[in-house]
Amino acid sequence: MAFPTLEDVVGNTPLVRLKRIAAGRNNTLLAKLEGNNPAGSVKDRPALSMLSEAEARGDIHAGDTLIEATSGNTGIALAMAAAIKGYRMVLIMPESASSERKQAMAAYGAELVTVTKEAGMEGARDLAQEMILKGEGKPLNQFANPDNPWSHYRTTGPELWQQTEGRITHFVSSMGTTGTIMGVSQYLKEQRDSVQIVGLQPEDGATIAGIRRWPKEYLPSIFDASRVDRILDIGQYEAEEHMRRLAREEGILAGVSSGGALAGALRIAEENENAVIVFIVCDRGDRYLSTGLYAPEQ
Repeated sequence: MAFPTLEDVVGNTPLVRLKRIAAGRNNTLLAKLEGNNPAGSVKDRPALSMLSEAEARGDIHAGDTLIEATSGNTGIALAMAAAIKGYRMVLIMPESASSERKQAMAAYGAELVTVTKEAGMEGARDLAQEMILKGEGKPLNQFANPDNPWSHYRTTGPELWQQTEGRITHFVSSMGTTGTIMGVSQYLKEQRDSVQIVGLQPEDGATIAGIRRWPKEYLPSIFDASRVDRILDIGQYEAEEHMRRLAREEGILAGVSSGGALAGALRIAEENENAVIVFIVCDRGDRYLSTGLYAPEQ
């Protein structure tokens, strides 16, 4: 009997119907529980894809040092993947990331380098590039790496099509690196072009982990605007409130970007009837407990 390895159990996550949060107009609201991946987020898929595909091309070899800028989930997933495959992983991130995220990366053996909260992800990406140019490690660059969306074209998209038996009408996803929405959109549009792809970005001034409104010069090169039918702006309070609703009304403990995805899905539901609306629950909420976001509302 052949037993699976940890890599074999990435993906094939549950798709569950919400029971108490009403979508109205006979709509079905479905949550894709990516927190069920081994390292706890949707980023397990591209992390393993980027390492495996780079190995297959001969771009990296066991023992190499890899460098990546991350706001959290990709870093945790890459730290896990590097532990599985035998790489030294250096992760660069804003110091404002939650302590749970930093501790999880370190637990997998990754080395952390932080930039200031003010420098943010743009500063982390700049520093990663500087270190790579100095020869301190090899890049993965999730923002420009086609193996990122490829992982979702190959796994997430087909799973959603099969799990909904081809009935999906709307796909709602937060946009950070944009790998998830790019890969899923390509697959679903190949099955039925009328499936609506809805991306989420933060309102001006909002700071929502996992959702970004990139300055033009930092826009991920893997992003193709033609693959997104509609983009919604999500507010800070709106995302946090719907994150708490997921936990308290549906028993789904997730992060702020997942709350934003629920908020976006509910907006779509208000405009449609008899729709099958799928949204991505990007990760688990236990990595946000120290932020106080789940504390009783004042």
